[in-house]
This record gives sequence, structure tokens and C-alpha cells, in this order.
Amino acid sequence: MKQENTGFCSKHVRDPCRSFGRRCSSLVKEQRARFYILRRCVTMFSLLA
Repeated sequence: MKQENTGFCSKHVRDPCRSFGRRCSSLVKEQRARFYILRRCVTMFSLLA
């Protein structure tokens, strides 16, 4: 977790304008994946219950 934060900061310092869009898109993709997995788990648990 700490390594990601240092990489995040160093990228931000190196090129704040161009890396901003990349960071946003990668965060959006990550959140979408998390919500998708969470939704699948909830669906499976509701079917089992």
C-alpha cells in the first residue's frame, strides 16, 4: 500500500497535467471493477439465502 502511495506522489510531481487524466481513468476502472465484484457477491449470497 505504501509503495503505491509513493509511486502516486512521484508521478504527480513529475507530470501533474498528463498523469491526472490517467489516474482518474484508472481509479474509475478500479472502482467499476470493485462494484461489479461486490454486486456479483451480493447476487450470489441472495440466491443462496
